[in-house]
Amino acid sequence: MILRSFFRGLLVTVPVAVTTYVLYVVFIWLDGLIPEKEGIFVKTVPGLGVAVVLVLITFVGFLTSTFLTRWMVTLTDSFFERVPGAKIIYSAIKDVMEAFVGEKKKFDRPVAVQIVEGGPEAIGFITRDEIDWIEGAERVAVYFPQSYNFAGQVLLFPRDRVRAIAADSADVMKFVVSGGVS
Repeated sequence: MILRSFFRGLLVTVPVAVTTYVLYVVFIWLDGLIPEKEGIFVKTVPGLGVAVVLVLITFVGFLTSTFLTRWMVTLTDSFFERVPGAKIIYSAIKDVMEAFVGEKKKFDRPVAVQIVEGGPEAIGFITRDEIDWIEGAERVAVYFPQSYNFAGQVLLFPRDRVRAIAADSADVMKFVVSGGVS
């Protein structure tokens, strides 16, 4: 009885505590971005750093959507695309951000893939319909997120082994990332 209550308590407290702690750390980090100066009330207003960061990000987003500043975005992209080492990091982060919040969301087509004929199916998301640089059978790229992890694998499959899932992609991603329990 006591052990069962303890485990029930864990089920409630651990997700709340970890989520609260992560949000707190991010909040403090963002709040710490505002410089501390004597005589200025900036540090006395908790959360002002978070508000300033959110406003700045929104302002940058607004600026990049105007014709006058698009050239700066293009210039920044081309700079980071040419710097060795930075290119790999910059392009990977940019692609992931565009996949989740860009106009061309990449994880919007959930599929079930039969990896071995007659075997179990894996749930993933089509990320590319055509792979021109691989000769032979027509293949699609399928991303398989891993449960309880921010990682995944991209595998290529013949199109006839990939079956679309009629479900909301956010629900499917939550299902996979939670190990099927959510």
